[in-house]
Amino acid sequence: MNEIKIFAPATIANLNCGFDVLGCCLDGIGDEMIFRKTAAKGIFITKITGADLPYETHKNVAGVAALAVYETQNCDFGIEIEIHKKIKAGSGIGSSSASAAGAVFGVNELLGKPFSKNELVAFAMKGEALASGSEHADNVAPCLLGNFTLVCGYNPLNVVAIESPKELFAVVLHPHIEVKTADARAVLPKEILMKDAITQTGNLGGFIAGLYANDYELISRSLQDVMVEPYRKNLIPNFDNVKNVALQSGALGSGISGAGPSIFALCKGKSIAENCSNAMQKSFTETGISFDIYISEINTKGVEIIN
Repeated sequence: MNEIKIFAPATIANLNCGFDVLGCCLDGIGDEMIFRKTAAKGIFITKITGADLPYETHKNVAGVAALAVYETQNCDFGIEIEIHKKIKAGSGIGSSSASAAGAVFGVNELLGKPFSKNELVAFAMKGEALASGSEHADNVAPCLLGNFTLVCGYNPLNVVAIESPKELFAVVLHPHIEVKTADARAVLPKEILMKDAITQTGNLGGFIAGLYANDYELISRSLQDVMVEPYRKNLIPNFDNVKNVALQSGALGSGISGAGPSIFALCKGKSIAENCSNAMQKSFTETGISFDIYISEINTKGVEIIN
């Protein structure tokens, strides 16, 4: 295998009740990347479309992640990477994680697959560190593994993939504004009340139990955020109205995707997802801000090779 093309999907992190530990993989929204072997040793970024990103390997999220995998092997060849960005930076649906996860997957394939997808999560985190200043897996894990993922711990890294209920759909409204992760973290309190920690822990446990049991009612009751959303929602225009109309249209739950500004809703069935999409669009149009909206099944494969 001398050349491959891959699809690296977008993701939703946090999902209200799982701040920094929970994520899911989206379908049909994502970046494309091409990897090819070259005679010169090293990792080289040769083409970037859809975003203004650095070509220097050590300054590029995909380059750093790719290099982390590449340098574990004694190769007699190098790898060129083309990056075709379809996920806008700062969108809250895992733009940097798609670059990092796609890079480690593609390089691993051309190296003969020395690492499993689970093992690649740690390498992808190196790219996320360049993007955000810290190694975290709540986006790269679902991007690589598909479905829902729970980060149980980092020392050692412990990620659990959880199969999605079959009828679960996600709606994502992406306003064309940028909320920087640093700004979104800056508004959070340094300490939280014990009662809020207990509530949030119960919600996370309930959500995970709901996924395993295919219990949509339990999933819905658990999609509550008492720790983060109250502080971050003011960074997103018309957030409360968009969330309320999604719930009124039948969504199981709605909230901030990642650090924002995207707003997600989880729904049982495509028809409810379409109703939510229409209602969310109508509500957000009042802001006068342009936006994109997506309806997606939960992607069960994660990063994959495409023709």
